[in-house]
Amino acid sequence: MTVTVSVDVVLPCLNEAEALPWVLARIPAGWRALVVDNGSTDGSAGIARALGATVVPESRRGFGAACHAGLLASDADVVCFCDCDASLDPGLLTGFVAAVAAGEADLVLGRRRPRGRGGWPAHARAGNLALARLLRRRTGLALRDLGPLRAARRSDLLGLELTDRRSGYPLQMVVRAADAGWRVREVDVPYLPRAGKSKVTGTWRGTWQAVRDMSRVLAEPAEPAPPAGQGRAGTGGAR
Repeated sequence: MTVTVSVDVVLPCLNEAEALPWVLARIPAGWRALVVDNGSTDGSAGIARALGATVVPESRRGFGAACHAGLLASDADVVCFCDCDASLDPGLLTGFVAAVAAGEADLVLGRRRPRGRGGWPAHARAGNLALARLLRRRTGLALRDLGPLRAARRSDLLGLELTDRRSGYPLQMVVRAADAGWRVREVDVPYLPRAGKSKVTGTWRGTWQAVRDMSRVLAEPAEPAPPAGQGRAGTGGAR
């Protein structure tokens, strides 16, 4: 039996004019693209609107601030997250959503598998590997990546009460989901060379700032969160 759910894809965006057409063309039919403009100066917001996306302004800089603004703006049953730099194909999220809708997983994450030269700098990969090991020690989850391609039910995500607004946001989501006993699934996805230069992992400095942000998340004491399926009541549903 096919389970029909409404889906929003949150796309945090800071100067991604070059990548937006490719990304938005790959949003599955019937899904809504929420482009969260985090202070772009290259016309990204206008391009996104012209291509049919819903633009959500977020003046507070930070990856987590943009992601959470998109989550709060959503009214869908399932919320997906995807980078807006053309390194990941949002069309791959159909399988993620199917698993969540069918009750096979509560949170589905994409494990990035580099394709092409320069797709994932060595320093960024090293930082990610170190964090994955720390995550396993903290939660017991044997994940190999903390990639940004992911899907979960909106009400469950709101129930996690995420507070990080910097680079630690995606990690905090996984840590709190693990503490709540969620079923977390990891799926291999191709990782392509991004369009433009990364704002976070394009340099060693950016990478290790992200590592510091995430280390603070790992140091947080475990706090109870609602099990999946018992998050805050939502106002969503099929649009």
